[in-house]
Amino acid sequence: MTAFALDDPFDRRSGVPRPGSLLRSAADSMPPSGLVLLAIFSVQLGAGFAKELFAALPPSAVVFLRITAGAIIMGAVARPKLRGMSWRHWAVGLGFGATLGLMNLSFYEALSRLPMGIAVAIEFLGPLGVAVAASRRRLDLLWVGLAGLGVVLLAPWGQSQSVSWAGIGFALVAGVCWAAYIVLSAAAGRRFPGTSGLSFAMIVSAVVVAPVGVVTGGADLLQPELVLIGLGVGLLSSVIPYSLELQALRRMPKHVFGILMSLEPAVAAMIGLVVLGEVLHMQQWAAIACIVAASLGATRSR
Repeated sequence: MTAFALDDPFDRRSGVPRPGSLLRSAADSMPPSGLVLLAIFSVQLGAGFAKELFAALPPSAVVFLRITAGAIIMGAVARPKLRGMSWRHWAVGLGFGATLGLMNLSFYEALSRLPMGIAVAIEFLGPLGVAVAASRRRLDLLWVGLAGLGVVLLAPWGQSQSVSWAGIGFALVAGVCWAAYIVLSAAAGRRFPGTSGLSFAMIVSAVVVAPVGVVTGGADLLQPELVLIGLGVGLLSSVIPYSLELQALRRMPKHVFGILMSLEPAVAAMIGLVVLGEVLHMQQWAAIACIVAASLGATRSR
């Protein structure tokens, strides 16, 4: 009886379904690989909607809306406890948050200058670098070379109208921040209980990006329709995918999770094509394939 009561998705008094229980039941009924793929699509769909906002707001203002929305939701779900925190907790939390803010600012600046698939592919060099750095296998040099070939193919050596050096630069900065994010995320997981470390980092990142976001966005940030879209982007890009990934990681090996995440650049290119109408050339698709293959190879070899 007790186990049934805990799993019962309905409120006994009102007979109304509990949203949290229903979501957990739905997640438990799906295979973990499906949860990861849903998380990937959610992140990239959020990025696609965010790019649509660039016509009304500059990228830094969109980042401010996204991170603030995510920080409010995550802060309500997992409120971080600041009392009793040591200076090491503060250092990890502040560094984690600042890195998260800079990563999003750099990525959205890249997104405003590059097609989605290309921006995500270049940014993905960050976690690929972390995976290779943790290995001493000579085979990983092959994956580094393959990823480098992908970047060479993406570079605008000719007169490409869809790719710019500035966009590539911002995407590379985002990739470096993503690598730092992975390291700091692990450190925060050791020092903060549950998801409170991520919640604290999102609050810090909202404070970090607030000055540039408010200055560039101005009064347009008060438009109700833009605020609602920003809330949706925050849900799609942060809250929903993180929750799905957390559920998936509890039920699948980390290396399998990494292999599935390697598909993210390809998914980003498809979302960019369907949602934004961004048509890539064969050379650009080949470059994305090189980076995806390098990520898959590095993950499998580990």
